[in-house]
Amino acid sequence: MASILRRYNSLAIRRPLLTGVVSAALLFGAGDVLAQQGVEKRGLARHDYIRTARLTAYGGLIFAPIICGWYGILERLPKAVITSPRFGVLLKVGLDQFVFTPGLIAVFFTSMTLMEGKGSEEVGRRLHGAWAPTLVRNWGVFIPTQLVNFSVVPLQHRLLVVNVVNLFWNTYLSYANSQATKEETVKA
Repeated sequence: MASILRRYNSLAIRRPLLTGVVSAALLFGAGDVLAQQGVEKRGLARHDYIRTARLTAYGGLIFAPIICGWYGILERLPKAVITSPRFGVLLKVGLDQFVFTPGLIAVFFTSMTLMEGKGSEEVGRRLHGAWAPTLVRNWGVFIPTQLVNFSVVPLQHRLLVVNVVNLFWNTYLSYANSQATKEETVKA
């Protein structure tokens, strides 16, 4: 296990975006598998592999590049603004959770809806029904996570920390998205 972590660390330093893309894709896909098998109890015969592919694609192609860029921006906050290490952590968590994350959750539901082949009307319905409750639940998980992440975790490992927490969060997101999809089907 130690050799795997050393290899990951080396890759995260040398190729941060590639490492983030691969780990996010794998963990988003795994979160969907957990949602379908552990929460929804679908069994392999009823597993929606296309849904898993959508979540995997979102994690690797949309989420990871955005987060890698965002963490870089947070690291470059002017030193004049960050008057103490504690204030720096609180500022980063505040910006991350109250400025950045609301948009990222909208990107998630929009991406999923469009990848399902649905249009802008369905995007609006899904955002209206799922965005606010998801954001509030996100704060319960990620404010504490990011307090730890921004205070003690080196930059090259922050996406990994988020991805590990995301394994469980993505299980919830996948389930929430599938429930929003079911509600759209019932209303249509």
